[in-house]
Amino acid sequence: MEVENAEKVNLEQKKKHKGKHDKPKPWDEDPNIDRWKIEKFDPSWNPDGLLEVSSFSTIFPRYREKYLQEAWPKVKSALKEYGIAAELNLVEGSMTVSTTRKTRDPYIIIKARDLIKLLSRSVPAPQAIKILDDEMQCDIIKIGNLVRNKERFVKRRQRLVGPNSSTLKALEILTSCYILVQGNTVAAMGSFKGLKQVRRIVEDCVENKMHPVYHIKILMMKKELEKDRALKDENWDRFLPTFKKKNVQTKKVKSKEKKPYTPFPPPQQPSKIDQELESGEYFLSEKKKLAKKWEEKQEKQAQKAAENKRKREEAFVPPKEPVKQDSNKSENKEEDVAALAMSLKQKAKEFGKQKSLQTINAEEYISAPAAEQPSKKKKKSKHT
Repeated sequence: MEVENAEKVNLEQKKKHKGKHDKPKPWDEDPNIDRWKIEKFDPSWNPDGLLEVSSFSTIFPRYREKYLQEAWPKVKSALKEYGIAAELNLVEGSMTVSTTRKTRDPYIIIKARDLIKLLSRSVPAPQAIKILDDEMQCDIIKIGNLVRNKERFVKRRQRLVGPNSSTLKALEILTSCYILVQGNTVAAMGSFKGLKQVRRIVEDCVENKMHPVYHIKILMMKKELEKDRALKDENWDRFLPTFKKKNVQTKKVKSKEKKPYTPFPPPQQPSKIDQELESGEYFLSEKKKLAKKWEEKQEKQAQKAAENKRKREEAFVPPKEPVKQDSNKSENKEEDVAALAMSLKQKAKEFGKQKSLQTINAEEYISAPAAEQPSKKKKKSKHT
């Protein structure tokens, strides 16, 4: 009991807050308060405005000049509602936003900076103006420096878009974000959670870690699992599929053949002088050496010329004509086969007659009536 009381005292001491301001507030445990909700800014919170002028500027490509010139009045009017001044400089090719005396929200200048960034990255003006809402965020993902090879980069960027932009549309629906692939960047607009998913998918696609289709499958399964209340607080890894790369080309390790170990070093190779001494060339004069080299060179040239001549003449050699079988020979062969068949039939008949003669009993033949014997003779006379 004493031990339990001591533990309770220790817990109470831990619960005590240090400092006069670290006291539990009545609204800390209020279930009606949504702590993740972003409340809309009220100008009455900052009636005096800002003390300093803040400004941001960004340049835009030349092909965007005409569109920005047409859409600039809409952008300017949208920023004017929040007390932000906007300027379009066509000479320098830049857009500038700055705070004024009418600006009340201190964070709206950051939103205005994001707006001109999106406009320079080819996002349409009506879509880019949505960034001024507090619940909308943006992220510009740089993908140009992730791949060195230009052709490979173009293929992977197209993989992210998909056929008829089907992959990009599926990602937009699942992440609840607006995605625009333009040049070396990917501009995305949405919630923080959606932007985090988009950045991961884009980087995995360009770095060739995972295909966007597999990410789409995982996101679809997560959407289904979110609906189930029983699995809300559990780990979903066991339900999600694991995809492995199948087309990875692994380098084959070349196994070196181990030679038998010998403590002695290999024999020293003969030097050039040793070779000349063996052939006797070492004792020849310079003139004779040059003459020998010249002869060897001439022999090599003659061999090469003969080989080239033989290769050239091969093209002019006529091909062998196919041997035609004579029709007379084939007819003779057929006649031979027919004659052979006839001879075999005659031999078979003779062999049968011989066998029948062998089976006749001599006593029966003698005891037979005389009337039957001349009939056999008559048959023989017929054959003769």
